[in-house]
Amino acid sequence: MGEVKSRKGLTDELLRAALEELARRPPAFSIEAFCFDEQIAFIRDESKFKTAVCSRRAGKTIACAADLLDTALKYPKAASLYITLSRLNAKRIIWAEILEINRKFELGGVPNETELSIKMPNGHIIYFSGAKDKTEIEKYRGFPLVKVYIDEAQAFRPYIESLVDDILAKSLFDYDGSLCLIGTPGPVPVGYFYQSSQSKEWSHHGWTMLQNPWLERKSGKKAMDLILRDCQRMGVLPTDPKIQRECFGRWVTDSSSLVFKYSSEKNDYNTWNPKSANYVIGVDLGYNDADAVAVIGWNQAYHYPGSPPTSSETYLVYESTKTKQGITELATDLDQLVKKYNPSAVVIDAGGLGKKIVEELRKRYGLPVKAADKTRKFEFIELLNDAMRTGKFYAKSSGLFAQDALLVEFDKSKSTGDKFVISDSYHSDIADAVLYAFRESLHWISEKTDAPTPKANTEEWIKDQERQIIEYLEAELEKSKDDPINWGIENDW
Repeated sequence: MGEVKSRKGLTDELLRAALEELARRPPAFSIEAFCFDEQIAFIRDESKFKTAVCSRRAGKTIACAADLLDTALKYPKAASLYITLSRLNAKRIIWAEILEINRKFELGGVPNETELSIKMPNGHIIYFSGAKDKTEIEKYRGFPLVKVYIDEAQAFRPYIESLVDDILAKSLFDYDGSLCLIGTPGPVPVGYFYQSSQSKEWSHHGWTMLQNPWLERKSGKKAMDLILRDCQRMGVLPTDPKIQRECFGRWVTDSSSLVFKYSSEKNDYNTWNPKSANYVIGVDLGYNDADAVAVIGWNQAYHYPGSPPTSSETYLVYESTKTKQGITELATDLDQLVKKYNPSAVVIDAGGLGKKIVEELRKRYGLPVKAADKTRKFEFIELLNDAMRTGKFYAKSSGLFAQDALLVEFDKSKSTGDKFVISDSYHSDIADAVLYAFRESLHWISEKTDAPTPKANTEEWIKDQERQIIEYLEAELEKSKDDPINWGIENDW
């Protein structure tokens, strides 16, 4: 006969097998399993419109990912949407986190790299998208959504308001869903994200790296020690505006971080009266990024003997950005602008494949284009800034350049006294096009030039003679005011 096991031995064996089986099973998915209190409070808030103003390294991404997956498990055959500035940013910021949580908890989601979406077993689909401009998310108009996240909300231009109000808010009606704006304070407390974070119509949350326990567990250092060490390296105090924004999540004015010193009070304009106008066109090439075109104009500063030169202030008179257009579309646009403005020059970024595109535009389409000068970039940025500070450069406050000027920042953590680095947190397409056009315009603008002499006995010649006679008489009249013989007579004229 075989050996007979005792009841206790059998129980121990079954218990061991049961424990081994449990160890092999994935942990049950729960946001409490890996989110901390501030994140949980934000996720569990049932308000329909929420903001979260956070510092960097605060764990915003984990909160977004956890909430999106938690929502997906609760709403079969529905959809949620995560939006940030670009599809590439969406993939870089949150995609890996979503895939890791899905794998760790064996949620069964099937990722689609091409579409950048993940479909859960219950049919719920989470989409990840970019919205560099409003046209990129038009495909979601009327799409029934349970939850929407707009991440990096501080870096969106004013079209974000239309994006929320005109497209996304109505898409939440079917499920009475919610929309969340989340991000870090921008360099100046303006814009839709700032206004929403102060509005009574939104529910507000915020936390920083100081509340994130995972930072200390990974680094072995307390968050405050890391902040102080970074301050020492950059030679600033914790009260520095950039530290306040990025480490403590506070809205403060940090204009020194901005690359372009545009001021709506000083540099905006309503109308421009072109007289003897000259123009330069600047083009920054892109594909996934946009092709950007800027036209700068100024009035030639003619100088007649005895009269001061006219102003040579420059105006950004046209600006546009278009994504994913071919050379033919670009050539058509430039041809129309050349015919309209008859520019002194058309300068194009010839980096990478740009040189071939320049040659194609010149030879095949007959456009008067040339490669833009890209050397000494920061010196010319400072020249442009000086023109804005002194009121010699004007751009519409509602335009692309003015809006981007509030978003493009220096990366102070990488910049040094003799080397400046622009942060990759926001990329401006139009800024480089403006810079190319502005620096080219400096070759053409003249502070003082002689006016062309009209041909004798023509209408222009007669008007010029009249003008010179009037200027002469006015000058003589001014001199006579100081002549004692005319004292007491002046008031009788």
